[in-house]
Amino acid sequence: MVNHEHYTYRVTWSEDDQEYVGLCTEFPSLSYLDESRMNALEGICSLVKSVAADMKENGETVPEPISEKAYSGKFMVRIPPEQHRLLAMRAAESGVSLNRYVSSKLV
Repeated sequence: MVNHEHYTYRVTWSEDDQEYVGLCTEFPSLSYLDESRMNALEGICSLVKSVAADMKENGETVPEPISEKAYSGKFMVRIPPEQHRLLAMRAAESGVSLNRYVSSKLV
């Protein structure tokens, strides 16, 4: 069984609802509203725990927590050749590799 506490949670203010909304990255369709930020977090955690248990009971695949996934550090991005050339020039002007230049722009 997946530990529901290992999922990626966040709480943000909802101007539309005038309440805090608890969210879980691995379950994007779920949310939990509350006037209290802490209650919104507790609410989404409880909701995810319940949904994950229900999914398991019904033989559905329960999402793996992002925190437990292994990442290689590599991914492919297709861009137009002109953009590739421009990025290569900027990397060279900065004295770094294209990979280092692009990765510094991603965060």
